[in-house]
Amino acid sequence: MTTQTAQQEKGILMSENALTHVKLLQAQQGGQTLCLRVGVRQGGCSGMSYMMDFEDPSNINSEHDEVYDYDGFQVVCDRKSLLYLYGLMLDYSNALIGGGFQFTNPNAAQTCGCGKSFGT
Repeated sequence: MTTQTAQQEKGILMSENALTHVKLLQAQQGGQTLCLRVGVRQGGCSGMSYMMDFEDPSNINSEHDEVYDYDGFQVVCDRKSLLYLYGLMLDYSNALIGGGFQFTNPNAAQTCGCGKSFGT
């Protein structure tokens, strides 16, 4: 289990629910070594949208990426996206309405109703 102090040192934070669900999805992908890449791209209702995908750790670029370790599971974010995401809390809910991954971004000045895009 990740301690609160260790959590505060990470640029991308994950709740226990999010970490559990991501590890389940990772196992379904058949890749125990896959890491989770989190980033942003232009577009979406509010100007920028979140992106997440699994990727092989060999694609991590130490010059351009920050890597956060969650008890052996790696979360990767490119430094340009991290300017918009630093302090992001990634959570997961299995609620029937409004369930799925939720992004709580302290850098977002506005967020769309779907919660998948934001503006600064």
